[in-house]
Amino acid sequence: MIEYFPVIDEEGNVIDRATRQECHNGSKLLHAAVHLHVFNAAGDLYLQKRADWKDIQPGKWDTAVGGHIDFGESVDIALLREAREELGLTDIQPERLFNYIWESPREREMIYVHTIVYDKEPQPDHSEVVDGRFWKISEIEEKLGKDVFTPNFELDFQKLKEAGKI
Repeated sequence: MIEYFPVIDEEGNVIDRATRQECHNGSKLLHAAVHLHVFNAAGDLYLQKRADWKDIQPGKWDTAVGGHIDFGESVDIALLREAREELGLTDIQPERLFNYIWESPREREMIYVHTIVYDKEPQPDHSEVVDGRFWKISEIEEKLGKDVFTPNFELDFQKLKEAGKI
């Protein structure tokens, strides 16, 4: 089955659709993704380790939940689907913080960033996530810029700090 993403304009309006391959081949077709940052009550941040077979940033630590919005799907529905698929999170009410455009040599995405406080231990689906754990903020800061995290997570982390969420 071919996976289609909505192609959007810089205001987030759907203007077309394209396959995952078309969006990730350097075309720079703007498409949408969701990120969920999961904090516990102590202020630690849960990160997932990307599988080595992932086509983008394999083997690096990343945002707790991240994924593309499928064609015909809303931001909120995509976020809840990804949270359930990747970490088994259900019955959550994330807070939408902000969105921004992320660009890499391969792709261009509108990232919709959300956060929750969650004090249970997430249950990663190991077909989606190879590892995951809560990190102390100081531990993350010590490893920034050392090729441990995805560049996208590092930008999210900076933006979370600027927004006063860390």
